[in-house]
Amino acid sequence: MHISLIPPHLCVLVAPQRREANGGSSSVDLLVASPWALAGATAAVALLWLVAWTLEWAWWTPRRLDRALRPQGLKGTKYRFLVGDVRENARRNREARTEPLPLGCHDIIPRVQPLLHDLAKENGKLPFTWFGPTPRMMIRDPELVKEQESVREVLSNKFGHFRKQQLSRGGGVAGHEGEKWAKHRRILNPAFHHEKIKRMLPVFATCCIDVINRWENSVSSEGSSEIDIWPELQNLTGDVISRTAFGSSYQEGRRIFQLQGEQAERFVQSFQTIFIPGYWFLPTKNNRRMREINREINKILREIIGKKEKAIKNGETNNDDLLGLLLESNMRQSNESNMRESNGKVNLAMTTEDIIEECKLFYFAGMETTSVLLTWTIIVLSMHPEWQDMAREEVLNYFGRATPDFDSLSRLKIVTMILYEVLRLYPPVIFLTRRTYKEMDLGGIKYPAGVNLLLPLLFIHHDPTIWGKDASKFNPERFAEGISNATKYQSAFFPFGWGPRICIGQNFALLEAKMALCTILQRFSFQLSPSYTHAPYTVITLHPEHGAQVMLKKL
Repeated sequence: MHISLIPPHLCVLVAPQRREANGGSSSVDLLVASPWALAGATAAVALLWLVAWTLEWAWWTPRRLDRALRPQGLKGTKYRFLVGDVRENARRNREARTEPLPLGCHDIIPRVQPLLHDLAKENGKLPFTWFGPTPRMMIRDPELVKEQESVREVLSNKFGHFRKQQLSRGGGVAGHEGEKWAKHRRILNPAFHHEKIKRMLPVFATCCIDVINRWENSVSSEGSSEIDIWPELQNLTGDVISRTAFGSSYQEGRRIFQLQGEQAERFVQSFQTIFIPGYWFLPTKNNRRMREINREINKILREIIGKKEKAIKNGETNNDDLLGLLLESNMRQSNESNMRESNGKVNLAMTTEDIIEECKLFYFAGMETTSVLLTWTIIVLSMHPEWQDMAREEVLNYFGRATPDFDSLSRLKIVTMILYEVLRLYPPVIFLTRRTYKEMDLGGIKYPAGVNLLLPLLFIHHDPTIWGKDASKFNPERFAEGISNATKYQSAFFPFGWGPRICIGQNFALLEAKMALCTILQRFSFQLSPSYTHAPYTVITLHPEHGAQVMLKKL
């Protein structure tokens, strides 16, 4: 018995031959049938290709990667078709968020990353989970950090075997690779030069004083008043980045960080369902709103960039803001590129779309990172009033009630120690990822191409084998001799990343945080409000889930 494998809709291509043999008129039939037959054949081939590709991507490749990892003694969760651990991770996060942490507890991993916490307890230093069909290997062994310098190696990408995982288009310099990353970094560097940031300090001071004056007007002179500092500090850092990034256009820029806040929430939501390639392009309610937000942000930025470019060409701006410095640097690259193109070399300048993506990164990283750092610093200093008093004494000794200056800010020891310790316990970004693009030997393990290497800052920053028995305690003294002497493991502290791809704005963020913290300490003492709930969780960065209510008292 023979079973035909020819789909029914393809039979019309064969039928005319039979009719011709019987003396029928096949040419007319063939002309009529061919367009439909070709369409059906094309659809069938496309469907077969899609099914084959999906099986390869979502079943055979994960099985092959799993078989490459487990025989080396690595342990992880069982792969679930398409979703991996995405749904389970979302469920565990929801469960963890039902219970807050005790006040004063800095052991936040079980609440912030419950799935990874339990997996690490069960499977040791090198467990893996599944991000959809991709295995995610945790690199947190302190011996690797020390002897193989795996964290440094992966983040510096010195062998070219590790790349950043691309979750979406855009992302600015943080999302680029290879020559495009090098080009963008080269153009951006002048905007974040030491002297350029120093000139922005008066803007930092103005924004901080505006907030402090508003707080003073809301706090009674006799007692104290409750303020949720989380939205307050978000507004402060949003105001700072609006002014420093866009100068006179900061009012237009404020709308951007409001939109990006909503975008971040929706971005996280999109990873809590089934993991399907191209899912973001489906016309779901969440996806439609994300595209609307993106269009509005692009429209605002395009108008700001256009006005700034026109002002630069007309000599009407001093280019002291980040956008002006970026455009000035880009114009120099463009002029050099025009000369190189005549010699057959590539263009080294950014396009307008590139600049828009960099501006989005200015906003999100500039506002989000510093507001998170400042918020957790105020919370932690409320929990540890002895360190709050020591920091205030240092600030008053240097500045009194005067506006802090750049040179003195850079010499603050206690304030710097406190900020480093908060970054260790509450890093704004709790993990970094890289992806292998060829087989790579790391610490005696061979990782095949297609594996995500997850560098869990939160785990490494809280590891007692690295930081001592008090790893989950607030102890700024560990940074008394600087970062390099805080632990014997040189690669164990990297809140801003590492190597060539270290965050370009880290000096900007730390200077802004110092200015804001000093200004607050000069005018207020603070303690946690009875309404405060200690509940850190992540929305891309590490947020206080129920706000950060503190009692402010005028000094």
